[in-house]
Amino acid sequence: MGVLMINIRPRWVIKRCNKLEAIMYKIQQTVYGFRLTFDGFIQAAEMQQWCDESKKILPSAPKEFGVFVDMRTLKPLPPDAQPFMQEGQKLYKGAGMIRSVVVVADAITRVQFRRIAQETKIYEWERYIDASAHINWEQMGIDWLTNGKDPDK
Repeated sequence: MGVLMINIRPRWVIKRCNKLEAIMYKIQQTVYGFRLTFDGFIQAAEMQQWCDESKKILPSAPKEFGVFVDMRTLKPLPPDAQPFMQEGQKLYKGAGMIRSVVVVADAITRVQFRRIAQETKIYEWERYIDASAHINWEQMGIDWLTNGKDPDK
């Protein structure tokens, strides 16, 4: 059986062998660089798929860019998926990322990704915003990416 792509609201769904699977990430190019959205419980295979897709689009990125990462609905990554997130972070940094902001909605995810960022040496360029604590979380993130306005200050 082939693969059928169906656009249901903002998500793509793949139908394989009569089984529906939601794609749990999205990559969008923006005026400041990229907006990445991660949703739900992402397995290692899908994180690897995100890395592979990122490798294809990053060569066309500007020399310097920002990355806005929306993880408000992401569940904590399983241990076997975390190395792919680390690889992806390194890919974006190596391609010209100068700043990134990560928006989360729970403490566990915030702590996990702060640790990953420290391990991959991008923490000094990355800021974390808890969307449940800041009503203007999106503007705070964009201001960090475009103007260097630190949301931690």
